[in-house]
Amino acid sequence: MTLGLLAIVGTVLMWASSFVIIRAYAVELSPGPLALLRLLAGSVTLTLLLLWVRRGQLRMPTGRSLLLSSTFGVIWFAGYTVVFNWAGHFLDAGTIAMLVNLAPLMVALGAGALFGEGFPRQLFTGMAVSLVGIVLITLAGSTGDLALAGILIAVLAAVLYAAGMLVQKVALRHTDPLTATWIACLAGTLALVPFIPATLAEVGAASAGSILGAVYMGIGPTAVAFWFWGYAMMQFPAGRVAASSLAVPALVVVMAAVALGELPPPLALLGGGICLLGVGVAQWRRAGPRGLRSPGAQ
Repeated sequence: MTLGLLAIVGTVLMWASSFVIIRAYAVELSPGPLALLRLLAGSVTLTLLLLWVRRGQLRMPTGRSLLLSSTFGVIWFAGYTVVFNWAGHFLDAGTIAMLVNLAPLMVALGAGALFGEGFPRQLFTGMAVSLVGIVLITLAGSTGDLALAGILIAVLAAVLYAAGMLVQKVALRHTDPLTATWIACLAGTLALVPFIPATLAEVGAASAGSILGAVYMGIGPTAVAFWFWGYAMMQFPAGRVAASSLAVPALVVVMAAVALGELPPPLALLGGGICLLGVGVAQWRRAGPRGLRSPGAQ
């Protein structure tokens, strides 16, 4: 239990830092190349971790385990990462974090429909509250304080995040967290192969900071954090783990203010807070013992 909680805390801190790094270097690397560099670093790190844990042996899973882990990787590692990077060209780090963290609410909907977790009243109440927050953030965009395109892109990132997490939950019924994360990262990297020419062209003109930032995101927020996250998914209900990401936006706002000197517009900050309140309301019941558990956590 203690290791599971530490895994969640470490993941939240590393994921929060990625929002700030994306925002800092979005002007130097376009979404695809930045994602490819990140996943390349993540794939190398995960391979080394797996060799260490498995004492020099790599065993590629087969069948459903391979298919589900690869699907999770293409959706979350490749798709989400590219769209997430894209949002950094339009919005401040805090607003992106608040919109992306609508994902736990989407996970709750998906878990209710796919895994039999049900649709409690709190879920629909939370959806209504979050809708008010989205309206306020959209109004901030309509006044010119935010880009409406960025708002839509960030919401798309949340959809991909939620879809990836739901597939990951199923994948973890067939393999361990580290192996699933390794396969997912490899699959995500392969999905981004078309960005190789653009990556080679942009790396030559990019600063050392942007390259190091991409490598860090591959090692920390991608490899280590997703391993930690997968471990936590094995220990706790999906809703409880997803709800822990509600701490990310607050950390991002603080980190961005310190590192970048930027804050979301006041109306967006209010709307984001309301969105997260809605997600918290929706997740309240799912922190209980009836939430979905993986086989290893029952």
